[in-house]
Amino acid sequence: MRVLVSGASVAGPVVAYWLSRKGFDVTVVERAPALRKAGGHAVDLFKPAMAIAEKMGILDDIEAKATGTDVIEAYREGRNRPHVIEVGRLMSAVSDRHVEIMRDDLSQILYDAGRDTVDYRFGESITEIATDDNGVYVAFERSSSQRFDLVIGADGLHSNVRRLVFGPESDYATWIGAYLAVASVPNYLDLHDRMVVTYGVDRMAGLYSAAQMADARAVFLFRPPRQIDYDYRDVAAQKRFLREAFEGLGPRVTRLLDEADRSASFYLDSITQLQMPGWSRGRVSLVGDAGYCPGPAVGGSTSLAVVGAYVLAGELAIANGDHSRAFAAYEQAMADYVTRSRAFAVGAAKRLLPANRSGVWAVIGAGLLVSHLPVFVTRALTKVTPRTVRLHDSVVVKDYPSDSALSR
Repeated sequence: MRVLVSGASVAGPVVAYWLSRKGFDVTVVERAPALRKAGGHAVDLFKPAMAIAEKMGILDDIEAKATGTDVIEAYREGRNRPHVIEVGRLMSAVSDRHVEIMRDDLSQILYDAGRDTVDYRFGESITEIATDDNGVYVAFERSSSQRFDLVIGADGLHSNVRRLVFGPESDYATWIGAYLAVASVPNYLDLHDRMVVTYGVDRMAGLYSAAQMADARAVFLFRPPRQIDYDYRDVAAQKRFLREAFEGLGPRVTRLLDEADRSASFYLDSITQLQMPGWSRGRVSLVGDAGYCPGPAVGGSTSLAVVGAYVLAGELAIANGDHSRAFAAYEQAMADYVTRSRAFAVGAAKRLLPANRSGVWAVIGAGLLVSHLPVFVTRALTKVTPRTVRLHDSVVVKDYPSDSALSR
């Protein structure tokens, strides 16, 4: 069977890897002219995604590229004394198995894992999708049209495949109250194993680097009183919007804003959650952020995408390519994980961006408490509510066969 996958970031390479291993003929198209190296930000892989990476034989590569952030130096607005939080202890309360890695590094590792058996086409995008009983007709921006048996949209929150098949993003997107901005900036604090964060009411700004990086990332999370209508193509206006949101938070943040203004690699977007009733229509299905983004930076969307891609490929294999049966099984298998990730993301956005000064102290205080309690105590406490705090570790993923004799 011929399968077209749109998107070569995380979910796309994972689903392509597993489908090719299971006998499918897979093509991946990516709008960018090459693997994206536009700065990116740090993402988290938790226990189920780590297990899938291990099955792919890439766990050592991922761990070798871990950011190496050991501590967070957290400042409260108007205070000059930092509170030191140990990242390892903090994350052990959330997951027994975790790694933080730069998104660009993860994409490269995932691409390398399947590049020999998958046809990757960069600098290409889909302009039209039409399905019938015999397959899917796909028109491309630069090359001639082709017919495929199935199409999988793995092209992120602002998915082109979803727009073409399911309708406009506005039909499914819900703003959960915050914005995220990331900029590539010089590592002027010489950070390699620590992150410096300043917390204020409804806003947080930080700077971090990674063991393998020469530069650093400035990251901003903030909650304005209302949703802002902005042009995603007007970067200068976005930077002005960001500066207004963080005005008065202190000299550390002013320096961050100055560096972000000079950055050629800048990203700002609303923290938006997708709430679709289903992720499949006919011979087309969505995976990862394209179908069920719980909210960038707050919902564990990278781990969710890896698991979803693995499950989708596995269900297609055991259904021997019967998309109706496989897509239904995929949605059923992922439904609970997606629902709980959405709820977790909404709660995380509120916790990370407290609405008052006492809430700011509570966020930092919770991190300090975890840093000082013995690991076995924090794990015992968080395991009382495994489906919330330890959301990802509570997910059980079916062990699909590694290979399949499916006829191409």
